[in-house]
Amino acid sequence: MRIRTIAAGFAFVSVLSVGGLAISGIWSKDPIPPGLAAATTWSPPQLPLPTSIETETPQVAQTRVEPAIPLQSMPRLEVASADTLLPTIEPPLSNWSRDIATGETLDTVLEEAGLSATDRAEVALALGAEYDLRRLRPGHSVTVVSTMDGSPRSVALSVEDGVRIEAIFGEELATQVVTPAPDFITSAGEAGIDSSLFAALGEAEMPARFAVDLAQMLGGIVDFRREVTGGETLRLLWREARVGEDRIGQPELTFASLEIGGALYEVVWPVSGSDRATIYVNGTVLRVFAQPVEGARLSSVFGRRTHPVYGNVRMHTGVDFATASGTPVQATAPGRISFIGWRGGYGRVVEIAHGSDTMTRYAHLSAVPEGLAQGQRVAAGDVIGRVGATGTATGPNLHYEVLVDGRPTDPLSDDRLAEAAESEADDTAALLRLVEARALLNENLGSDIAETTTERL
Repeated sequence: MRIRTIAAGFAFVSVLSVGGLAISGIWSKDPIPPGLAAATTWSPPQLPLPTSIETETPQVAQTRVEPAIPLQSMPRLEVASADTLLPTIEPPLSNWSRDIATGETLDTVLEEAGLSATDRAEVALALGAEYDLRRLRPGHSVTVVSTMDGSPRSVALSVEDGVRIEAIFGEELATQVVTPAPDFITSAGEAGIDSSLFAALGEAEMPARFAVDLAQMLGGIVDFRREVTGGETLRLLWREARVGEDRIGQPELTFASLEIGGALYEVVWPVSGSDRATIYVNGTVLRVFAQPVEGARLSSVFGRRTHPVYGNVRMHTGVDFATASGTPVQATAPGRISFIGWRGGYGRVVEIAHGSDTMTRYAHLSAVPEGLAQGQRVAAGDVIGRVGATGTATGPNLHYEVLVDGRPTDPLSDDRLAEAAESEADDTAALLRLVEARALLNENLGSDIAETTTERL
């Protein structure tokens, strides 16, 4: 009962409170003053539109009025692609090189360099087309240039005389032969002979092979074993081909002077444009030797020797001149062509008859001139073939023989051909060559050779 009385009291109070708030709200709302009401309805007056003001603009005097340039369509600029502007970057390369050792083959060396069997076979075919790989020997070298992943770029084979054969890898394997252009150096030397020519040259530090050249020219005139007793003086003039510090090929004698028994023997070897070597005694022409190959090196003389191919001792029936393949071969004396063709180990041969008893043979030829025929007459110096390696030969050379009544004789001592060649020689020109050779020897030695006067000078 008490609880109901309290709840009724709270309800009554709440009604009274709401009603009081409503009444106070109505009573407290006063009217708005007129000035304040007018202010709430005010807005700013509309601004008038701007009027244009005319002013005088100063004019700039113009002395020349250029015509209007007509507009033309400009050509479209071509922008190069980025890949054409950037340089090609070559991959880094590695070089591998070493000399060929005794008993090694090219394939062995290339395998060590890392080339595959296919690449090795291709390189061997390419290099073999320019050089006989059977002639490889210690001292030749192989250089392989490859990328870092082992792909070969080039293989170079360096052989004698500074020649380099290169196989270059590309879309196709290409081969090139690089032959250096040598410088020719003239040298001179003087030696006293005590026992032999070989010993004298060795002591004087001159090439010992010059003893063979002297034997070639003077062997049929001077008996070196009997007439050389010691105390003789030998003076030589020669030239060498060099590329940098390396000597190319063999040195070549150009002049020799040898005093024996009170006589002065001199030999002038042929120079460019001359095909004859001349021997003088005391300033007088003794004999003329027409060389079959100009400027060639005498590589083997007449007589018994160890055969370079078969290895046994055999009679060498001629003399050999080593020189480049294709070098012209000249007739050493006037005669008639008696044979052109092949003769076993001689290979391609040309034979010339000089009278009824003497014949010269030129062997291992690579070619003969077109039109050269059996029965045709030739003069000394006429080209009758080209140096080659046909038949049994270890490399390009000319095998030259002289046969008298069918028997081989030493081409360097037989007088028949020398007399035939001398008949065509110009003695005045030969004597002038001797004077020039003496002067050049004196210039290089810094000494004087006793001049031998002759009535014909």
